[in-house]
Amino acid sequence: MNTVAQKNELIFGYSSGNLTEAKSLFVSMYLYLNSVAAKNASIFDNILADNLANLDEVAPKKINYKDCINSTYNQNLSFKITKNNNPLTNLIGSIDKLKWKSIYKGFREFNISLKDSDTIKLIKMDPGISVPLHSHNGKEYILVIDGSFCDEYGEYKKGDMQINDQKIKHHPIASNKNGCICLSITERDVIFFGKLGSALNLFTFIKSFFK
Repeated sequence: MNTVAQKNELIFGYSSGNLTEAKSLFVSMYLYLNSVAAKNASIFDNILADNLANLDEVAPKKINYKDCINSTYNQNLSFKITKNNNPLTNLIGSIDKLKWKSIYKGFREFNISLKDSDTIKLIKMDPGISVPLHSHNGKEYILVIDGSFCDEYGEYKKGDMQINDQKIKHHPIASNKNGCICLSITERDVIFFGKLGSALNLFTFIKSFFK
């Protein structure tokens, strides 16, 4: 599931302005942290710009600088990417000052409030902490912001993205040295397996009523 084509599809959606708020924030952070992905985004931007310039039915519009500084622009400013402008911290402030919610010992979450059907949050795992074996009803997007984690499919470091769906079962474990902080989007609830699977699935089901 974690293929280059799927990552490029996500980046192209960002370049063309077709992503939701949550996914736009997610991809903007991916491009901010990952130079290879940023180069691909630049290529897609140029392709889209060339296609737009070649559309005979689209005529240039005369605007002044005030037209460019409107409320829509200010609302999307958090997702603007520059060399020294972190899209995530520009939106929520310093990660070190967040009020994390403890889910279980060594595992904390911070929900990012956006008007979106997708749930986007930060996940903080202490060194060596793991998540029980699970899968997903919908897609899950994970971007490593700091530290690293590993699962059955490899190791993921700062700037790495993982995309999972119902075909993927994995057991993420945070680095023993630094732990990890990840930005995560889950389209639907997770499905747990193993001895505690039934209890965790019941907890997830009950939790869904309080979102």
